[in-house]
Amino acid sequence: MEDSPGEAPSPTPLDCLRLRWLEDGRLAAWAAPWNRTTVAHLREIPGRCWDPERGAWLLPSSEETVASLRTRFPGVRIPTGGPPALDPAVKAREQLLQRLHEEMVTRGFAPASRKVYRGHVRRFLEWLDTPEVREFGAEDVRRYVTHQVEERGISRSTHGQILSALRFLTRAVLGRSDPVTEIPAPRARRRLPAVLSRSEVRRLIDAIRNPAHKAIVMLLYSAGLRVGEIVKLKGHHLDRDRGLIRVVRGKGGKDRYTLLSTRALASLDVHLEIQQLRGLETEWLFPGSRPNRHLTTRSVQKVVRKAATAAKLEKKVTPHVLRHSFATHLLEAGTGLRHIQQLLGHSSTKTTEIYTHVSQRDLTRIRSPLDEGE
Repeated sequence: MEDSPGEAPSPTPLDCLRLRWLEDGRLAAWAAPWNRTTVAHLREIPGRCWDPERGAWLLPSSEETVASLRTRFPGVRIPTGGPPALDPAVKAREQLLQRLHEEMVTRGFAPASRKVYRGHVRRFLEWLDTPEVREFGAEDVRRYVTHQVEERGISRSTHGQILSALRFLTRAVLGRSDPVTEIPAPRARRRLPAVLSRSEVRRLIDAIRNPAHKAIVMLLYSAGLRVGEIVKLKGHHLDRDRGLIRVVRGKGGKDRYTLLSTRALASLDVHLEIQQLRGLETEWLFPGSRPNRHLTTRSVQKVVRKAATAAKLEKKVTPHVLRHSFATHLLEAGTGLRHIQQLLGHSSTKTTEIYTHVSQRDLTRIRSPLDEGE
């Protein structure tokens, strides 16, 4: 269901798209089989989410949703009768979720953050299962989190996300300041990032044959880009004369400059030349299945995963592992933490200091007691 650089979009057969109203008032969309274009169109509908249990995309009940479906899937059959009458608990929940969505949009939350918060709040409200959704208290939150940790085995990261989402709901949407907002988050577990050696990076790059894929991997590593940053790169973001890449609206909405490697640029130019020969006109360096849309982050993750398999690397390799490797190798080469912090776009040097624990610059000078005397 993912894009791949240079691939043509698949057709969208309307007879394969099925819609049905659910009890909570949302529309469920199924397709048999799924194809990239169908999924891409559904992802453009605001408020949509994937339900793995149903194997369907769930769409909010609104005139905007119906209009979007008819625009993106001309001739699609909308189920007659409209959404079922909602019971009081479901109606109250959907109204509060809409308030949450509006508040996050107003405050400029990134789409990914809105999706995470909305999902956590929805699951909490469904667990409450009461029309009095606004009246939940600290004890309700504690019992819900305990259930998630003990019964579902959620990670500390997810644990913290749940509390952050419910604090935002309590403070920003409901305008309350009570014990719910004071529930402490779990103490973070410090995990050292996985890092590739320089020889492993070379093996990874040498194993790639697709010019677009090679350029993606080389830029990820040589510039320390996040996966969400590389897919949004445009031609004018490259400062070829100064050897810099301008990252626009990175994490936290911050701009920054990072390195533009001459080898990565040469690889990128090969990809762009092929793109030009194909007559593909687009503002994106890495377009998706449609020229007016950039490649998806999941597609880039798949590119890196396939490259690691082809290189027969035993380590699990992701785009973020390449970012960690970039920072660690710079530190080992003598680059100061402050400069690495600026290149990565970290707000604090404390975040960047994690790389001092994985760098071999000082560790290799220490001899094991077993080797003493040899």
